[in-house]
Amino acid sequence: MKLVLDLVVNHTSDQHEWFKQSRSSKDSPYRDWYIWRPARYDADGTRHPPNNWDAHFQGSAWEWDEHTQEYYLHLFCTEQPDLNWENPAVRDAVHAIMRFWLDRGADGFRLDVINFISKDQAFPDSDRTVLRGAEHYAAGPRLHEYLAELGAILREYDAFSVGEMPCVTDTNEVIKSVRADRGELSMIFHFEFVDLDHGDQGKFSPRAWPLADFRAVADKWQRFMYANDGWNALYLENHDQPRAVSRFASDAPAHRADAAKMIAMVQALQGGTPFVYQGQELGMHNIPKEWGMEEYKDVDCLNHWNLYKDSPDEKRKAAFRVEYQKKSRDNARTPMQWTAGPHAGFTTPDATPWMRVHPNHTVINADAQVHDPASVFACWRTVLDTRKTHKDVFVYGDFALVDDNHDKISPTRGPPTTARRPSSRPTSPPTRSSGRASRAGPSPRCSSRTRGGPSTRWPAMPSRWRRMRVLLSCWAEGPGCCCCGVGSAREGKSEARLMTA
Repeated sequence: MKLVLDLVVNHTSDQHEWFKQSRSSKDSPYRDWYIWRPARYDADGTRHPPNNWDAHFQGSAWEWDEHTQEYYLHLFCTEQPDLNWENPAVRDAVHAIMRFWLDRGADGFRLDVINFISKDQAFPDSDRTVLRGAEHYAAGPRLHEYLAELGAILREYDAFSVGEMPCVTDTNEVIKSVRADRGELSMIFHFEFVDLDHGDQGKFSPRAWPLADFRAVADKWQRFMYANDGWNALYLENHDQPRAVSRFASDAPAHRADAAKMIAMVQALQGGTPFVYQGQELGMHNIPKEWGMEEYKDVDCLNHWNLYKDSPDEKRKAAFRVEYQKKSRDNARTPMQWTAGPHAGFTTPDATPWMRVHPNHTVINADAQVHDPASVFACWRTVLDTRKTHKDVFVYGDFALVDDNHDKISPTRGPPTTARRPSSRPTSPPTRSSGRASRAGPSPRCSSRTRGGPSTRWPAMPSRWRRMRVLLSCWAEGPGCCCCGVGSAREGKSEARLMTA
């Protein structure tokens, strides 16, 4: 087992000592560890934030500090002020944090919203209508300079890294962060799959999408990373996303187990490194539709609701509640379902968990699935074992769609058609010895001089595994249906088959 830590260094808590010192005085040595700006005033003398940027959790990205009479930037909660990466002292402190954990044996990091750390220092107003300002920080002018500094430390320890990168869809920008010869990150989490259902007014506006959209995203990233010596991080769920069964397929009792198994194959049999979120391997799904707003804890969801809850437009509010049930982060944050017992075995019967347990824990739980050969858990185990056994195909192999039917995802996977570099193809964090750099197993970023280099050839494989075709399809018997579970797709069919070709 490897230990990968979550490194959150775009921002800190407002309770962090750095920020307490920063807001104590304009003369504090920590003042420029954060991003402070004076107010703007209109002709009437009314105070306004420095620009029109939006916070990701609703409202302005700027918060007024009465004590020092300036605004500080927070791209997320008001309690999460952004660090000023232009200040070398901030970067040195982040580097020291990394070394602290790597020296103690950590195998690498997930880097939270790491593409937000460089902001346009002019802080111009935004012309966007949704998430105003994102174009000025989502891949800022010094981003790759900062990532190269982090990458140099990661290489010293032969450590793994995956960067969370929302608001970036340009492959040419992303490849700068992950191409093997750049020395920045091992891989990144892009958001194109999980943004498919976001409407033109943002996350909590509806969008019905066809399976062709999902297919196009998979094809785009699989082929691009393979062709450009990059690497894909494969995920459909995490702590910030709803459950994949509910979002991409169907959580109706008649379909949810098959849907969860299909998702396992769609996700894990692509090229890259799969990330499976807790409960995904059981087919856990979204919170019940009948839960009221009092059950929600997600600050993003609640801040949005607070903007509209007093509106007389009941139809609009009802539509928002539908979107909350589909997309709130709370869907991923109900207690893990270990057993059919009290609180799903997550905590003691007399305790009160952070969120209410999903009532389906009596049916969907680890205890019921780990010994059931027909369970979602057993399917995940089989798929991951197949992937591991035939890694030259499923981990390192090429990817090509072979069916023009946009209502199906039907790729061919096969071993590399040209010489590849195993050193630039990370499948997992490295193995460690004595808390320092590993000396065994493929490295996320080790030198080609020690890992074969461009002339390395792949070993011979049994001929029947040299090409595999994975047919992963979902179709419906009625109109207006797609794999995302919109409309009558919930009455449709799905299948997943593995065949050699």
